[in-house]
Amino acid sequence: MGKVFVALSTLSIALLLAFTGACGDKPKGPNCKVDKDCKSPLVCSSNKCVECRDDSQCSKGKKCVANACIVKPQCEKDDQCPAGQVCQAGSCKPCASDGECGPGGRCEAGQCQRPKKCTKDEDCADDEDCINGLCLRADAGSNVDAGCQLQTIYFAFDDSSIQTSERDRLDGNNSCITKNKEQSVLVVGHTDTSGTEEYNIALSERRAQSVADYLSRLGTDPAKMQVVPKGETEPTGLGDDKDRRVEFKWR
Repeated sequence: MGKVFVALSTLSIALLLAFTGACGDKPKGPNCKVDKDCKSPLVCSSNKCVECRDDSQCSKGKKCVANACIVKPQCEKDDQCPAGQVCQAGSCKPCASDGECGPGGRCEAGQCQRPKKCTKDEDCADDEDCINGLCLRADAGSNVDAGCQLQTIYFAFDDSSIQTSERDRLDGNNSCITKNKEQSVLVVGHTDTSGTEEYNIALSERRAQSVADYLSRLGTDPAKMQVVPKGETEPTGLGDDKDRRVEFKWR
């Protein structure tokens, strides 16, 4: 009887091995070799089943980022927004202050009034000069340098990554800080009131640090920047989307 049992057990193991061997080319778990190895609508990328490889595999209004379909930003630059609005964290918004409207710009009733473009002084009004391609008054810009203004950087909800829409502003801030060699700057992070105070302090620090790191990569001397996390303590009073920001202050 023992021999029969051993024989049957050996046969069972052999059949099991044969069966699993026949399935050996099929992926286990999320691994894959081709798209058909994944459960629709997932596709295969780098031997893993993911939501997308490129934009064509996402529904209308979305794009593929890091193998996930996310909503496309409404804008990436101010000129993609309706006249007078600004592009902040991928969305077109009314302005809240002159600093959001670029060098020489003014915010009036939520609409940016931007200076005329120029190539020479003769292109501008009598009380304006052509500065960096814009018609500006001699006293325009920040309190440090005419035509040089540090602009606020905005963020998406619960996010500390630099949005495409903010890169032009950071390019301008880098140039402005670099021009003023004798002054350093505070990089001040803020959040809205969602979440706990402790979480928001940490989030505001991550936002300020990501801005400082980005400026460092552009060429700003890290020694000229000091990160200051403010959390939710200084709301703008203009809504959550205006509170999710990093501001700059000359020292």
